[in-house]
Amino acid sequence: MLKKGSKLYSILTGTCPKCQEESMYQDKNPLHLSKLLKMNEKCSHCGLHYQIEPSFFYGAMYVSYAMNVALGVAAFIISYVIFNSNLKTAFAVILISTILLYPFVLRWARNIYINIFVSFNPNKDKA
Repeated sequence: MLKKGSKLYSILTGTCPKCQEESMYQDKNPLHLSKLLKMNEKCSHCGLHYQIEPSFFYGAMYVSYAMNVALGVAAFIISYVIFNSNLKTAFAVILISTILLYPFVLRWARNIYINIFVSFNPNKDKA
């Protein structure tokens, strides 16, 4: 399921969507918040420029919004419906889960967005 060559592999690992040989980010750890969005300019393996056009990753905000809505709904269902908590507790669970998962959602949104536009190509030709 998580094999090289799949979109899911590139999304979850943050590797180049074209060759999947190296990380798009200067620091692979999303918990280093000061370096969270610092990306390499291009892939040193296949030459893909990650910033496809100016302000390319602004579109990832829409993906991030959808992911945060899904996270909020899931947190609400788990806390309110499954654990029978009150509304204040459910709201607190939504806030806490959104804050704790912020760095991961932000990176995954960028990874999903670039994978929409770039397909895997195992050839080692320069872009």
